Amino acid sequence: MHAPISPAILADLRRPRPYPAVSVLLPTHRREPDNAQDAVRLRNLLEEAKDAVHNDPEVSRADRIDVIGQLDQALGEVDLVHAEDGLAIFAAPGEHQVWTLARTVPARVLLAQTFLTRNLVAAHVANHPFWVLALSADVATLWSGSKGRLPEQVTGTFPVRRVPEDFDPEREERIGDTPSTFRDERTRQFLREVSESAGVVVAADPRPLYLVGEAEALAALDEAGRLVKESAGQIVQGGLGEGPAEALGEALAAAAGRRAEAEVAGVLSELDDARGRKAFAGGVDEVWQSVAEARVALVAIEDGYRATVRDDGDHLVPAASGDRGARDDIVDEIAEQALDTGARVRFVPDGELADVGHVAAVLRY
Repeated sequence: MHAPISPAILADLRRPRPYPAVSVLLPTHRREPDNAQDAVRLRNLLEEAKDAVHNDPEVSRADRIDVIGQLDQALGEVDLVHAEDGLAIFAAPGEHQVWTLARTVPARVLLAQTFLTRNLVAAHVANHPFWVLALSADVATLWSGSKGRLPEQVTGTFPVRRVPEDFDPEREERIGDTPSTFRDERTRQFLREVSESAGVVVAADPRPLYLVGEAEALAALDEAGRLVKESAGQIVQGGLGEGPAEALGEALAAAAGRRAEAEVAGVLSELDDARGRKAFAGGVDEVWQSVAEARVALVAIEDGYRATVRDDGDHLVPAASGDRGARDDIVDEIAEQALDTGARVRFVPDGELADVGHVAAVLRY
């Protein structure tokens, strides 16, 4: 399995590969008895993928052996015991990747020159990703969080640790005490480094940022940069500078819930305003056409909405899965295409858009 999805990772996944770039998608299940057949379904799909590679005359013998071997390696890395709602396996000459998704996907095998990423894109957005900066006097850690998952610690420039200060008994004797934990120059330098390092990460992958630490730590961080002013929320709780993930998740639950509710209310308000300005589209066909014309500023989708359609030449019409030309994941297509045109995509609770076909958009014009 891989690190949390980011724009940089998605961009890399979407770059062209040497043919064949194989995508295998499987809906999975978290609990019994639904998960009982997941292993069998996965093996069947991988066999289908291997047959497609083996029988494709455009694939050289060397690439055929390589890609089939990559698929076998990927199977060995799948952990269905801890499955979520979807699984994506990508394989191409010289590489393979396994992704688990907290959003269902249609069962599919595809050979192309790029991996099929729209389901990952939609899952990334639907999971409401956020950052968590946990701070103490000695260390700052950064965590990647999302709906329904424990935060995962980010490595690289983090953790940032404060350079230990030598104890100065002569200073203590002269002044009568030691300097405030968050007021000495080394700590201020430490907080400036934390602010700069976190700012770089958030700029590369913009998400809401939550700050966790003691009140004095957050006040000192506020003086060191813009993180506090630009954060989505602050949780005043010490002792979490290095986690653990479970404790951070508990501390964040209420703040993240409040922000999610406020965001949904804001999206629904934007849709209402758009109706009044006649800049509104509703339903999968109308929204898809608007997205295809790059006219959309915001797309709102119900969390559990799925639709299977086919294109009759003028419109998208309902279809059954397996029909010729059927598109099982048109909702994820809409999400990916909208993001590609610079639109915002937001997922809202089921039922919020029932009166407009479960998906709606605010138009630019």
